[in-house]
Amino acid sequence: MNYKNLIKVALKALSNNKFRGFLTMLGIIIGVGSVIAMLAIGQGSKRSIRAQISEMGSNMIMIHPGTGRFGGVRQSASSMQTLKIEDYRTIVNETSYISACSPSVNSSGQAIYGANNTPTTIYGINQDYMDIRKYTVSEGEMFTDQDVIRAAKVCVVGQTIVDNLFPNGEDPLGKTIRFGKIPFKIIGVLTSKGYNSMGMDQDDLILAPYTTVQKRILAITYLQGIFASAITEELSDKAIDELTAILRQNHNIRPGEEDDFNIRSQEELSSMMSSTSDLMTVLLACIAGISLLVGGIGIMNIMYVSVTERTREIGLRMSIGAKGRHILWQFLIEAVIISVVGGIIGVLLGVGAAAAIKYIAGWPVFVQPYSVILSFAVCTVTGIFFGWYPAKKASNLDPIEAIRYE
Repeated sequence: MNYKNLIKVALKALSNNKFRGFLTMLGIIIGVGSVIAMLAIGQGSKRSIRAQISEMGSNMIMIHPGTGRFGGVRQSASSMQTLKIEDYRTIVNETSYISACSPSVNSSGQAIYGANNTPTTIYGINQDYMDIRKYTVSEGEMFTDQDVIRAAKVCVVGQTIVDNLFPNGEDPLGKTIRFGKIPFKIIGVLTSKGYNSMGMDQDDLILAPYTTVQKRILAITYLQGIFASAITEELSDKAIDELTAILRQNHNIRPGEEDDFNIRSQEELSSMMSSTSDLMTVLLACIAGISLLVGGIGIMNIMYVSVTERTREIGLRMSIGAKGRHILWQFLIEAVIISVVGGIIGVLLGVGAAAAIKYIAGWPVFVQPYSVILSFAVCTVTGIFFGWYPAKKASNLDPIEAIRYE
């Protein structure tokens, strides 16, 4: 069997009907291009979410009070007082998988400077919080451990606070603002981080020593939360197990009893968001893949027409010695050529569409090599699958009946 001659015959047959061949390819072109573009959008979104979560601290671990029962009534986590400063100190002293740890208390209210005011949240933390949440100071300095011990009335503010309280471009450093009735001296301004993937303004906050917020604003002795950072993201699970054991021992919780605290890691959030993104990507790819199916049906339809139109040609080829497998391969090669050429054009279209979406719409996109390879492989298989039956029908024609066909 001379495959070179079969390819030449197939190419000549397709060149005789260029426009029909192009229309047949169109379904494959659109299908492959759509699949690549949709997968690029999905992967781009996934990477963008992971990057933003990483900016918030990919190995961050959050400890909050759990729910509990008092007098038969289940209390909400916000009303629980199960986390104490002793828990924080024990974690710092006894953990081996934690690189940074900070107590956390917060209060919502009005920040005021002169005639300007803005609703915001003040967070009581220590210096480790900056490493845990990946915050940096762009101007001024962070408060010190001595400020925490003295419960000093100093703070570091986000850029949104600066924009709202100092709209005329006044330097905020050294200025005294009020949060409620408590004065705070601004000693630093945080580097802007913008909005996160959940639409929250990461610059709309005030950071102050946790002792100051505890004593002067909230008048409490317990903690509303503890933030920690695992040494690496891979060690997050081990760090959570270690923290759970420490807190259960501190709170005298016996085996089988429910924890009075909740521990969540940023890795859990990242996995959840990635799973959602993957599901949406698969859904988009499936929708786009429908056009590949339509393209395959188009190939089958055209090949059927081609077999019908060339019945006498098939009969003549068989009468001079061509076997059924030669006819089968000739038509199968035609179907594969249509699919492969359409696939190549579709890949170029898909990559180009992804680039256009990125630069025109500003969406995060990322074309992964596997999506190109997968789309190209699928369109080739589509050509073989849908071209096989018409080719098989052509190979089974009776030579005499084919020659007589009108």
